Amino acid sequence: MTDKRPALAAMYAGLALTILATAVPYVDRATGNALAEHIRAGYPSYPQERIEVAANTYLIYLSAVGVLGVIGWAVTIWAVKAGRRFAPLLAAALLAAGVTVGLFNLFVRDTSGDTGLPPMLASVGLLPCLTGVAAVTLLWTRRKEVAA
Repeated sequence: MTDKRPALAAMYAGLALTILATAVPYVDRATGNALAEHIRAGYPSYPQERIEVAANTYLIYLSAVGVLGVIGWAVTIWAVKAGRRFAPLLAAALLAAGVTVGLFNLFVRDTSGDTGLPPMLASVGLLPCLTGVAAVTLLWTRRKEVAA
């Protein structure tokens, strides 16, 4: 049987990046507040209160996406550690979901015609997908080696 450690290392890195990506909007909110500025640029007639509500809504959405990502990593790590046969399929499905959500966040346009999220915040959300690609590749390579 081949070693699970490289795939698990990639998954733990993905978990850490997901936690980091979930924290970045909060750091932004406490410092430069690029999210609120991005909303203000798209909707210059909005009063400050409405901009704050929109920024808070995005913050809740990004937090929910982050929590779902953490749960996905945790379940996949458990499945790999437990030797579940479905682990590579689960990892691939969750990677597809993560890439889809990440690309949606990067490219979706709001009614102002601009992207919904500032590109920096949306790009940070795609970082865990990079380790997801590595983890899925390692799991499928391992699966083929075990089958041989």
